[in-house]
Amino acid sequence: MRFVKSATTFAMMVLAVSAGSAMAQSGPIRIGEINSYKAMAANNEPYRKGWELALEQINSAGGVLGRKLEVVYRDDNANPGEAVRVAEELVSREKVDILAGSVLSHVGLALTDYAKNRKMLYFASAPLTDKIIWQNGNRYTFRLRVSTYTHAAMLVPEAAKLKKKRWAFVYPNYELGQSAVESFKTLLKKAQPDVEFVGEQAPPLGKIEAGATVQALDAMKPDAIFNVLFGADLAKFVREGHTRGLFQGREVFSLLTGEPEYLDPLGDEAPVNWFVTGYPWYAIKTPEHDAFLAAYRKRWNDYPRIGSVIGYTMIQGIASAIKKAGSVDTEKLITAFEGLSFGTPFGPVSFRPQDHQSTMGLYIGRTGLKDGKGIMTSFTYVDGAGYQPSDADVAKWRPMTN
Repeated sequence: MRFVKSATTFAMMVLAVSAGSAMAQSGPIRIGEINSYKAMAANNEPYRKGWELALEQINSAGGVLGRKLEVVYRDDNANPGEAVRVAEELVSREKVDILAGSVLSHVGLALTDYAKNRKMLYFASAPLTDKIIWQNGNRYTFRLRVSTYTHAAMLVPEAAKLKKKRWAFVYPNYELGQSAVESFKTLLKKAQPDVEFVGEQAPPLGKIEAGATVQALDAMKPDAIFNVLFGADLAKFVREGHTRGLFQGREVFSLLTGEPEYLDPLGDEAPVNWFVTGYPWYAIKTPEHDAFLAAYRKRWNDYPRIGSVIGYTMIQGIASAIKKAGSVDTEKLITAFEGLSFGTPFGPVSFRPQDHQSTMGLYIGRTGLKDGKGIMTSFTYVDGAGYQPSDADVAKWRPMTN
């Protein structure tokens, strides 16, 4: 009798395990998304709308591998330690299959390190620092958005054409700003050996004293300025710069300023004739973008921002990798992501096997005013594939053991 009872109990346990395994295989594929939703609301509300749209489109078409996609998202409070804490919660308690997200570079670096230690795939959607894929890169981390190096590499040819000798720099004193300025200086010096770097201002992120910053830059008497400020810091800098005449007779090259998240709030105070990276959603005429724009406006009754494109593309990229892998197994997903090509609102994008960076590009052009609003003028789309560092440089920067 004991034997029969034990055998019965064992059989029930096997059935329970089998049922749980079957449920896991047929239940939703869970993506754990981490971002600064409160601290960076202007970026992340459109970003969330973007990934929600992609999620709805994919699931209405039957999901991936016959399973629905589900996003479980958490706020990191713009804090690297908090990001790691919620990442562990998502992995251990929520049993997510993939981690994704981040817009702030220092938070993205913390998640990159977590992914390596936890051996969990992390799809870094928007942090820009080069270190995510190079100095701190690892086999578990892939990055979608254009790096600071590539931003700089796309702007430097235009900057070098102007033959401006004296350059000053202003940037937020954290990873993104430091990385962007370092790349721009290195690449500009190579393109224009006689260039001089006459000084810089690096206020803490979100805490700029705009009057003092503008006054210090003006005292350097630069011919041109390279700016990496964004958000409220950018608005204060532009306003004070106009008031004090900082921009008169000077060229300004600026990361991100042409993105609606940062250009739109400036209204009629938007800078004119700056050379910027951005997203002129109102004037892009391609089939891929037309389809995205129509779907986004229909779903949200709003226009997209760059965050909308990034959120949408993040989900599309993850879905494409899972389909290619035929699984959510981490090792199979890594193999699938390396060399993966898929469509985006900006056209085809692929992931480089050597550093896990996507070839997503960006728009560059001059700023202008129209109907009291800032716009990008005479812009062009630049494919990221043509502005990546050499394989030799990647091998030098990226740790062999990761």
